[in-house]
Amino acid sequence: MPRVSEEHLERRRQQILDAARACFIRKGFHETSMQDIFAEANLSAGAVYRYFKSKTEIVEAIAAEALSVLGAVLHEIAAEQPPPSPDEAVERVATKVVEIGESHLGTFVLAPHAWALAMRDAGFKEYVQGAMAPVRALWTTYAENLRDAGRIPQDADPDAVGRTLLALLPGFIIQRGILGDVSPETLGEGLHALMSVAPTSARPS
Repeated sequence: MPRVSEEHLERRRQQILDAARACFIRKGFHETSMQDIFAEANLSAGAVYRYFKSKTEIVEAIAAEALSVLGAVLHEIAAEQPPPSPDEAVERVATKVVEIGESHLGTFVLAPHAWALAMRDAGFKEYVQGAMAPVRALWTTYAENLRDAGRIPQDADPDAVGRTLLALLPGFIIQRGILGDVSPETLGEGLHALMSVAPTSARPS
């Protein structure tokens, strides 16, 4: 296939995704119909269905775009030696979350909608699980590097650390979307302060 045709197909695909994002932000996933997306994209049903068979496939494609960019940052963090501190790592990832939201028509504003959809749609839940697993694995790899570098206790469980670090981002997204008064720097400062707290006693077994 000629290169110009491939570029045309990708532009058309992106046109559909941009239109869908605009509709989702305006009406939410559940209230947006495929007809809304056809109208926003100014395309026929056949033109849209050539690329996506359903609204769920469009949601998956939007999520995949964002996770690809976010995954690249996590790959960098997980590969760095010596590893950055947790507060620095989390702040860097949160910064990328903000950048993605600003450059992709509010992609991460849609994240809570996608989580809600995953709770009620078994097929989409399976997709989200598959997409989140590699992200959590990168956080776990980073935690292993922290342990090996002596930056967290040698008996720390990297899997537990990875799960905890992953859990910070949904809270950041929700606070930024609803309250609007939290920044990546705020997240980094708060985590740094918590890391500086001296232990008072051993954790009970």
